[in-house]
Amino acid sequence: MTIDLARVRADTPGVEHVAHLNNAGGALRPQVVTDTVVAHLRREAEIGPYEAEAEATDRIEAVYGSVATLVGARPDEIALVQSATVAWDVAFASIPLKPGQRILTARTEYISNAIALLQACERTGATLEVVEDDEHGQVDLDALEKALDADVALVALTHVPTGGGVVNPAAEVGALARRAGAIFLLDACQSVGQLDVDVDALGCDLLAATGRKFLRAPRGTGFLYASRAITERLVPPVLGLGAATWTSPTTYAPVPGARRFETHERSMADVLGLGAAADYALSVGLPAIEERVVALAARLRTELARIPGVTVRDKGARKAGIVTFTVDGRAADDVRASAASRGVNVSVTRVSSAQLDFGARGLTEVVRASPHYYTSDDELDRLAATLRPARGARAGAEGIGLQEAANDLR
Repeated sequence: MTIDLARVRADTPGVEHVAHLNNAGGALRPQVVTDTVVAHLRREAEIGPYEAEAEATDRIEAVYGSVATLVGARPDEIALVQSATVAWDVAFASIPLKPGQRILTARTEYISNAIALLQACERTGATLEVVEDDEHGQVDLDALEKALDADVALVALTHVPTGGGVVNPAAEVGALARRAGAIFLLDACQSVGQLDVDVDALGCDLLAATGRKFLRAPRGTGFLYASRAITERLVPPVLGLGAATWTSPTTYAPVPGARRFETHERSMADVLGLGAAADYALSVGLPAIEERVVALAARLRTELARIPGVTVRDKGARKAGIVTFTVDGRAADDVRASAASRGVNVSVTRVSSAQLDFGARGLTEVVRASPHYYTSDDELDRLAATLRPARGARAGAEGIGLQEAANDLR
C-alpha cells in the first residue's frame, strides 16, 4: 500500500509554511476540513445557527457513520463530544464503583485519566493498582492476567502514550478483561488517525478519541465509542437535552445508544469538520496511513540515534509515530526553540504528564517529534540537521580537547 505524497501534501496548505512534526499535539488539517468548517460558519451567519443546523441535518447525521466506519463500529455506538478527555471522563463517570472494587491501569496512563482515577478512588472507596511494564516497556500481560479477578471493575489503558512511541497490546488486554468480566476503557487519543483501529479486534467496551491530533480534525472535537453490549448498563451522572427524554413531570429515560453520553450544545461547524476529516482519512486508507507513519518514525529514530549526544527514549515491541529523545546538555525547551527557529515544529513532554512512566525511568522531560503520512523525508532531515553540531563548533571542541590533553601532559 502506498500513499500519493504529492496529493496529500497538495491537500495540506500548512506544509508550505512549516515542517510540522507535532501531530501528536495537533495536526495540520486538509483543506477540505477547513473549507467544511468555514462554509458552515458562513451559513450560520447568513441564516442563523439553528437554521443552518437544520439545513445540514443529513450531513451531520452522516458524521456518525463516518466515525463509526473509521473504528469498525456502528453509528449508534458513537457519541460526538468536544475532546478525548470529555469522552473518557463521561465514560468513566458512568461506571458504578463500589468500596473494595479495584481498577487496573498501566504506567503509561495519561495525566487526565490518572487524576480522574485517583479522584474516583478517594470518592468511592475503590482502589487503583498499576500493572508493571514488561521487558519491552509495554503493559505486562502476564502480570495483568494475575491481577484480574472478580473484584476488578475496570481496566483502563492508554493505547499509545503521550510520552513515547510504544503501542500497548490493547487487543490482548481486551481479551483478558473480557474473560475476567471487567470493563475495558481504552484511551485511543494518540492512535486513532495514525493506526488502523478496529474496536472489535481490540475488544474494548469503551474507546475515547480526539479529532485534533492524527485524525486532522478541528480542535474541540472528539468521540466516544460505547459498545452495544455495555451501553444500557451505563448512565452518565448528568443527563440533559438530547441525552435523555423527559417522559413526565417527574420521570425521564436515557436515550438508547451512545448518544446518552453527548451534550446538546456544541459547534456544528466543527462536527462537520470532524466528519470531513474522517472521510479524508478513509479515502487515504488507514492501513496505508499506519504503514507510512510507522516507517517515517522508524527512519527518524535511526537518524536521531546516529547523532552524537542524542538518545532516543522510545520503548515497546511495537512502536507508532511518536518519537521521543533527549539531547545531552540541552534542555528540551531549548531544542524545541532551536527547531522552531528553523521552521520545524516539535513539542516537549514532561514528567508532570507522565509521572508513572517517566518517574520509573528517571526522565524529567523529552522532546517529542511526531510525523504524519503527509511528512516528507526532507522534513525529517531538517529536524536532524538542527541537532547536529556545526562543523566549526565540532572542530573547535576537538581543538579544545587536544589542548586540554596537552596541558595534562605538562
